Amino acid sequence: MKTVLGFERRFVIPTFQRDYEWTLDGQWRLLHEDLLSAAERLQKARADAEAVGESKARADKKVAPHFLGAIVCDQLPSTTGGVDQRAVIDGQQRLTTLQLLARGILDVLLETGSPRAAQVRRLIQNPADVAVEPLDQYKLWPRRKDRDVWPAAISDAAVAAAGHPYLQARAFFAEQTRAAIKAAPDEDFADVIVDALLGLFKLVVIDLDDNDDAQVIFEVLNGRQTPLSAADLVKNLLFLRGDLSGEKELDALYDRYWAPFDEPWWKTTVGTGHAARGRRDVLLSAWLTAASGQEANVGHLYGQVRSYLAAADRTTESVLKELREYASAYAIIYDPERAESDVLARAYTRVDRIRVLTAVPLFLWLRTLPQETLPLNDHERAVAAIESWVMRRMITGANTRGYNTFFVDVLKTAQTSLKAGENVAEAVITALESYSAGLAWPTDDDVRAAFLNNRFYNSFTQERIRLILAAIDQQLQTENPRTEPAAFDYDRLQIEHILPQSWQTHWPIGESDPAQHELAAQQRNSALQRIGNLTLVTSGFNQGVSNLGWEVKRAEFALQSGLQLNKPIAASEQWNEPTIGKRAEQLAAAACRVWGRPNSTVGA
Repeated sequence: MKTVLGFERRFVIPTFQRDYEWTLDGQWRLLHEDLLSAAERLQKARADAEAVGESKARADKKVAPHFLGAIVCDQLPSTTGGVDQRAVIDGQQRLTTLQLLARGILDVLLETGSPRAAQVRRLIQNPADVAVEPLDQYKLWPRRKDRDVWPAAISDAAVAAAGHPYLQARAFFAEQTRAAIKAAPDEDFADVIVDALLGLFKLVVIDLDDNDDAQVIFEVLNGRQTPLSAADLVKNLLFLRGDLSGEKELDALYDRYWAPFDEPWWKTTVGTGHAARGRRDVLLSAWLTAASGQEANVGHLYGQVRSYLAAADRTTESVLKELREYASAYAIIYDPERAESDVLARAYTRVDRIRVLTAVPLFLWLRTLPQETLPLNDHERAVAAIESWVMRRMITGANTRGYNTFFVDVLKTAQTSLKAGENVAEAVITALESYSAGLAWPTDDDVRAAFLNNRFYNSFTQERIRLILAAIDQQLQTENPRTEPAAFDYDRLQIEHILPQSWQTHWPIGESDPAQHELAAQQRNSALQRIGNLTLVTSGFNQGVSNLGWEVKRAEFALQSGLQLNKPIAASEQWNEPTIGKRAEQLAAAACRVWGRPNSTVGA
């Protein structure tokens, strides 16, 4: 340990790290037993070496050390001439306990007048001649909650073996050390314990450089078994930064702004597999993207927030207040019923359903703008345009590569326009229109071509097909004033092939020539998977007629006419490939009205 704690350095525990949780039965007893085991091995090696005439130094090198694990530290600013400071990002339980172990051993050494006491003291205290500031004397400075008790826990004054866990741990280690020395046959066992503590107890310290990322390091150290909470790291960073800069009432700031993030809803994991993260982490990533104008990566969030704060002249309160504003916006985006209008609610729901998370920072930023800056009508226009861009690209099968950078660019354009006093909604729409080629906003003709030619079934998930058809049905319901208002839980509706996939028995092809028949069959099999041949039906639809002929199936669709999608189907005298194409054009026109864009030709 002397290679770590022997240096003139102060380790600072961030203000709102979790409580000290190590206990006698959980860790203290095992730690002391490990020390005694190392001391006994060292003593035996020395005795064996002495028997054959070898030196003590040679014997010591043969003894295997005891590895205590690793701690991860971040560099902190230090006063000129003062001791170096490190923030303990991970390993505070281990490091704190080792300090208390050394203190307990020091108590015994002082009682016996051992000359080794000075060596052990250097593990817990910095020399007086380097202590420029009062706190420089301590090798470790605990979180704010424990700072009143720490000086007593580490001082030479006797303490009761009760009360705070720090005091209990110190007393336990002292008691166990006394007992071990008393029970040892050799008088020098106290020295052997000190040698084992200084030389055989090994602690690895990872000091983060500016380019190091604590999250990645933790995941490697933990074998990537569980995702690290970036929120906890950022929390510690924010409050430690405020603490070191002398900001007041940090406890009150924590209660006012951060405590709500400790509620279960915010800790819920969203996403799947390697992308699974807590909502707090996702929010922080979206906030940082909007605040910095740079794409944030939730897997490297701690390092990115650290860099942002290092460059930004902001108080802890200003950052926390902004985070709460974004949190309020986030909660509405993921609980759309709380949104100010149906336009916003539908857009949030649909974009979330197709998992375009890269649009969330832009949504959040728009929601944080006051209404006098972004009136509701402009807010709806901007959000509807984003939804249109996303949905049209999904419908046309456009590649999602580049979405991260794209939405950051749109966000920065809107922020620049706001600073210039220009209309934010117009800036968003103009930015969406400005891209071409791989990130273009699909035109009405693009949507029509996709509906006419593209395979939807088995190319899109059923959830996405249902989303498209449901949006179109809602649009048709709105456009038909004579329709009895109908409310459907579209998520519970089934997708039905109008011309069935198993068509061979009841849907004959008229071609007698084998080659022409084969070609017609291929064309049919392609057509029936297009969206013009797909619709939604309720649970009342008789699945027994699904593969029957049109004269039977048509009557069943007549019973489904509460859905505007199905009225034209029931009214059709026949159903074939040309009918499928005609319906595809009708659906495309409706889709373009749902997800309109400037200069749209549909419905004009």
